[in-house]
Amino acid sequence: MGGAGGGHGLLAATFVTSPPPTPPASGRGVRRALAEAADSFAGVSETPRLDAELLMAHALGITREALLLRHLDDLTPATFAPLVARRLNHEPIAYITGTRAFWTIELRVGPGVLVPRADSETLIEAAVEHFAGRVPATILDLGTGPGTLLLAALDQWPAAVGLGVDASAEALGYARANADRLGMATRARFEVGDWAAAVAGRFDLILANPPYIGTVEQLPPEVRDHEPPAALFAGADGLDAYRVIIPQLPRLMAPGGVAILEIGATQANAVTALLIAQGLSVCLRDDLGGNPRALVAT
Repeated sequence: MGGAGGGHGLLAATFVTSPPPTPPASGRGVRRALAEAADSFAGVSETPRLDAELLMAHALGITREALLLRHLDDLTPATFAPLVARRLNHEPIAYITGTRAFWTIELRVGPGVLVPRADSETLIEAAVEHFAGRVPATILDLGTGPGTLLLAALDQWPAAVGLGVDASAEALGYARANADRLGMATRARFEVGDWAAAVAGRFDLILANPPYIGTVEQLPPEVRDHEPPAALFAGADGLDAYRVIIPQLPRLMAPGGVAILEIGATQANAVTALLIAQGLSVCLRDDLGGNPRALVAT
């Protein structure tokens, strides 16, 4: 718009230098609000800018990508400030937005379920490597929570069917809703159970992300104060769930099958010993951070 000239110089100058309209007090610009929120999250989160962007996208009802590409100069919605306040109270981002991306799917989550972590994708990666060139027809997910590992595996192998077991009826409510939303309700079955005690049959792929934190270990407030303790703690040494699950594995594994268990960073030797005691061969997989994360048992 640079064509004004001649005798219209004063008009052009007035047009160029006029200040933009002042946004309402509750609607500061998105760009500034993101910067201020990120600054406030510095002592709360290891990813303050990402947290701010996810909350803003949620407040605007758009994706984070759309926010960054097209909406940084919008006015800030009034709903953003309450979301920031919740995060400053250490509430997990996934609980605030109600969703969490995992592998190739997006899961609905909320209070009462374990928040899916990117580190757990190591189990799916290990399974993909194990079944290179073939498909696991049947999948069992022990401690499925909101369906995290089972639904990710079913998305990876569209011809497979699976069973998810969890002690929490609340978590299974999320799992069933996620399966339905992802179009997997006919392929995924969910049952309340004490690990595999009531599970019959054999499975090509068994996945488990049990609680493995020792009761004396210190956790960040967003985990300690918000996520369900039953999904986190497993006795003084963090191994109680493995002591229950691992003796059940031989009867559950189909010929040529595999069991892949998530572990804490210091538990590889102890859990490997439990698996070897059941006659299983074991290899270790690290996560992207280089930490021991999964044991692959055959």
